[in-house]
Amino acid sequence: MFENLTERLSDIFTNLRRHGRLSESDIDAVMREVRMALLEADVHYSVVKSFTKRVKARAIGHEVAKALNPAQQVVKIVNEELIATLGEPSTLNLKGERPYVIMLIGLQGSGKTTAAAKLARQLRSQGERVMLVAADPYRPAAVEQLKTLGSQIDVPVFFKENTPPPKLAEDGFKTARKAGTSVLILDTAGRSQLDSALMDELSAIMKKVPLTETLLVVDAMIGQEALNVAQGFREDLPITGLFMTKIDGDARGGAAISIREVTGVPIKFLGVGESVDALEAYNPERLASRILGMGDILGLIEKAESSFDEEEAEKQAEKLMRGEFSLEDFAKQLKQMRKMGPLGQLMEMLPGQMGQAARQVDPREAEDHLKQIEAVINSMTIEERRNPKLLNASRRRRIANGSGLEVQVVNRVMKRFRETQRLIKTLQKSGGKGLGRLMG
Repeated sequence: MFENLTERLSDIFTNLRRHGRLSESDIDAVMREVRMALLEADVHYSVVKSFTKRVKARAIGHEVAKALNPAQQVVKIVNEELIATLGEPSTLNLKGERPYVIMLIGLQGSGKTTAAAKLARQLRSQGERVMLVAADPYRPAAVEQLKTLGSQIDVPVFFKENTPPPKLAEDGFKTARKAGTSVLILDTAGRSQLDSALMDELSAIMKKVPLTETLLVVDAMIGQEALNVAQGFREDLPITGLFMTKIDGDARGGAAISIREVTGVPIKFLGVGESVDALEAYNPERLASRILGMGDILGLIEKAESSFDEEEAEKQAEKLMRGEFSLEDFAKQLKQMRKMGPLGQLMEMLPGQMGQAARQVDPREAEDHLKQIEAVINSMTIEERRNPKLLNASRRRRIANGSGLEVQVVNRVMKRFRETQRLIKTLQKSGGKGLGRLMG
């Protein structure tokens, strides 16, 4: 979502670093470019105006004038002011008497049902006993969708036919309390637009159950309209937080930057994909770092920790440092990496030059390349994976037929594998030098 903005800002800062001392006219020129980049990314004009004013005031002051590296100091100021614009991190308020009740509200198509399942999965992984309530009896298949998602994450779903949503929420709350549930999540109905009927129904639910959190689910793909939606709900209902979905989409992303400052409502979660594990707690510092092309190494580590088998990872690391690396090991590493999510998202998290290099690669082409590698390795026998020297011409033809690919693709995979083997041996002998080449 932030790809174009990240590229624009990276170019601006690259040019800025070519300067030694910075004059006020240099700062003015940079801020004009930053202003245009933010407006083109669909950031609200009032947010852009406030942001650039704060950055300029600091950039022409003593902070930059006395800095050893003025350009780097300007980038630091931009980063700090972007974090301020994105707002403070805000967590769920899980205090008081259980079950804690979290109600998700929003317009149709915003992704409430999937968001409910994602939140349920995360809370369950943190040790909470979670129950979902299908309080949207209007949308065709909404209840079945939630039941399907609930079965995937092993979370029970409460529903009663021919029951109005306020009564349904009340009965769900009573059932959850008897069952010893610690968190109850209400997936409510939406409308194609804001109307009094929707607000009246949500208000009625609020009177029936003691809500801990009321999260507004907002589709980041609708741009500036997301701000209007948030403002509309906030006028009628006491919203405690925002859950922004489809952050992995290809919209310009300005709403995600603007919405906190414009509405005053804290963002609590970001939906970063379609799968039930594609959920991130909102962290302004890390989001700012990714927008500015600085990567998110902590986020990458967290994804790895949640996806990788620790014992298996230690075994693989030991083999690598001994200079051992077979096609079998390669297949295991690819499988582990796939658990971390779409390759495009992982590329965005890489810092510095690695991140810049990664953004030059088309994620779809890279995904296709990885699929080809997996197909080739899966078409080999165990003996061939452990001893690639066995792969003569006839075996390669068999593997190509089995994977549905050309022999040239098999040869390319094997060439890349041999190069990787050589780099790992060099890494092992040099005690770590050459890691950058290996990452490439």
